[in-house]
Amino acid sequence: MTSQTRTTDAPIIPTFFYFAIPSLVGLLAISSASIVDGIFVGRYLGAGALASINLLIPYFTFMFSVCLMIAIGGTVLAGRYIGEKKQKKANAIFSQSLLCAGLFTVSMALLVTPNSEYLFEALNAPPSIRPAMDSYFGIMSYCLIIQLSAMVLYYFVRADGFPVLATTALIIGALTNIALDVLFLGYLKLGIEWAAWATTLAQCIQLAILLCFFTRKHRTLTFTLKGLKLKESARALINGFSEFINEISVGIVIFTVHWLLLIEGDNAAIAGFSIANYVLFISMMAYYGIVDAIHILVSQNLGAGHIRRIRQFMLLAAITIISVSSVLVIVCTLYPHQLSQLFLSEAEDVSQQRALLYIKIIWPCLLFSGLNVLISAYFTAIQKPIQSTVIALSRGLLLPVLFLLTFSIYFKQKHFLTALPIAEFVTLTVAITLFVIHQKRQKPSSIAYV
Repeated sequence: MTSQTRTTDAPIIPTFFYFAIPSLVGLLAISSASIVDGIFVGRYLGAGALASINLLIPYFTFMFSVCLMIAIGGTVLAGRYIGEKKQKKANAIFSQSLLCAGLFTVSMALLVTPNSEYLFEALNAPPSIRPAMDSYFGIMSYCLIIQLSAMVLYYFVRADGFPVLATTALIIGALTNIALDVLFLGYLKLGIEWAAWATTLAQCIQLAILLCFFTRKHRTLTFTLKGLKLKESARALINGFSEFINEISVGIVIFTVHWLLLIEGDNAAIAGFSIANYVLFISMMAYYGIVDAIHILVSQNLGAGHIRRIRQFMLLAAITIISVSSVLVIVCTLYPHQLSQLFLSEAEDVSQQRALLYIKIIWPCLLFSGLNVLISAYFTAIQKPIQSTVIALSRGLLLPVLFLLTFSIYFKQKHFLTALPIAEFVTLTVAITLFVIHQKRQKPSSIAYV
């Protein structure tokens, strides 16, 4: 059974999990690089080193968000072309996406790395931890060329019907990163820069495995320099813009939180929040792993005209996300001490107490954020970028920043982080409203089509 036949004709439940499980495992493997670095840096180098890594998250998020926009916008458009039997256009989008990601990451590395002191100043990093940030960033800025190019390729490998190959690459990369962190930081007691080297070496192995895609005989997508059109690239980027907003907003919100925390505290506050933020990060990667299957399934079934299948896939995705959210809520409410102790030793008691407070405040985000991401991804997959961008801007940027600043100024009796779950809840009401309106506007003939 070909990838296209599977997505448009095979039974709903096995088809959904055929794409969702590898994607879920794969994105959790992607997220493991930064989380594992955080665990080993926090445990072996202390709260200050952990804070230095997390202060760089807004920049890393910006880089990730641009390449995610390229990857998702490209795969959705390519998926529709595959469904419409327009192979040359699908190949062109695939090729342009890889070229755009490579050009962007190389340009940023050459521009920002020699001028990192301006970046640290913009991130409001305390002078005491800037040397550690420089040691880590000097390597990671070039590592991003490999890591993000591999991420874009990963999305297309999955979209072309090779989710097992894609997931295998990410799992091996994640396990390599863990092993090297254990060796460099745990056994050899090396410095923070070796956490970056562990990630870099692991990403090289991951990319090498993904490149095996080009040796597969039954692949649909082919790299080509023919038929490349700037208009098509722009169309793909516009369609993936909501995913860019989703990700870049995370960086902006984290920057805002860091700024407010540094006003009321010190490095211990940043280290404590980093643990709570890792919880949110894991949850978002889990949600994206599920909705990435929706990008493929919805876009290709849209091209084939199978509206009823799209609704069935959406219902199954919603049930899966609610299940994952429930597990994460249980962990955060019943085992917060164990979470904090993963990253910090007992000696870092102040940072641990901050982490427990922040986890207690932000865990309600998990109840709403997954469904917000799902509905936003649905609108991206059916090429409704306006609705998708409205949801992304609401949950990721406008409401969180507005509420954070409002709470910090006018509601000082409540911790300003309370703004985050409130923003997610308000966004969910907006997202559900847009989704219901769209469903009512669909033609009855399209709804009945199988």
